[in-house]
Amino acid sequence: MSVASLPAVPAVRSRVPGLGFAVGFVGIAVLAASLSGALPIQVAIATVFLFAGPHNWLEARYALGRIPARAGKLRGFFLVSLTGIVGLTASYAALPWLTEHYTNPADVGTAYALWNTAFVFWVATLVWMRSRTNPRFDGGWVWPVACLLCAGVWLNPIALNVALVYVHPTMALWLLDRELTRSRPAWRRTYRCVVGCVPLLLGVLWWQLRDAPELPGTDQLTGINTVSIIQHSGAWFLEGISPHFLVAAHTFLELVHYGVWVVLIPLVGMRAMPWELHTIPAARRSPTWRRGVSLFLLFGLSVVLVLWVCFGLDYDTTRRVYFSFAMLHVLAEVPFLLRMV
Repeated sequence: MSVASLPAVPAVRSRVPGLGFAVGFVGIAVLAASLSGALPIQVAIATVFLFAGPHNWLEARYALGRIPARAGKLRGFFLVSLTGIVGLTASYAALPWLTEHYTNPADVGTAYALWNTAFVFWVATLVWMRSRTNPRFDGGWVWPVACLLCAGVWLNPIALNVALVYVHPTMALWLLDRELTRSRPAWRRTYRCVVGCVPLLLGVLWWQLRDAPELPGTDQLTGINTVSIIQHSGAWFLEGISPHFLVAAHTFLELVHYGVWVVLIPLVGMRAMPWELHTIPAARRSPTWRRGVSLFLLFGLSVVLVLWVCFGLDYDTTRRVYFSFAMLHVLAEVPFLLRMV
């Protein structure tokens, strides 16, 4: 029998929807955990340098494609969102400057407790407002939970800030789930099965690094002061837990966070290339709005370039300034996530 006469073999397709996407997600998570566990400080430095600016720009571009051109019945929701984002970001950035003049530790705690109280009730207000415009979303539970959280805030004013360091990176996983629900619903079940690898990999990092030695105060490779990196992981607050593990865990979560925003969400959620504005509702309103959106995105790109230059000139100072104002995109994700519910 000749080769030409052999019957054609049909292409084998996976019966699991989104299997390739799920494998890619697990690959990103495993790679992030491996790098973070092996070189936590060096990877933390490189991760922020490479992805801090680009991921914020891609996040803003994605949000522009999902925000309606006109607020309509959500006008109040967007107004409260914007007020909270700007006000809470500005006050959070000012907290270190304000508290450095306090001699009484109780005054420092009061300042952070006031900020956290405002943050909790801002989120609660947004949840309640969203429930008023979406009958499928029950927000009646939010006020008792907010009061309970505020009681905890005044018992320990710093605990919520440390929790946000680790909770915020995982918000990208929830946003990715919402995007899959919207654009790739058949993939969502597979994604929810594999997203459990994130806590599993955190457990592996804990097993390997729970008794690891203290990290040096200066990175020998780059000469960068690592004290702020170690403090940012909450090592000063979470006594009894290995700082080595905390830095590795935070670096791992940040890498997954960046991987979701830089690779996965654009893969499934971008309906056009980032520079194509026809998929942005606001850009379709008028030529003036289109120019405004273009200028906003160009300004964002210039900020990315400035960050890279500043990181190269003075990494430690730039990192502290960046994380002071990075609260803006942390806060912006809250109403955006509620909008997608």
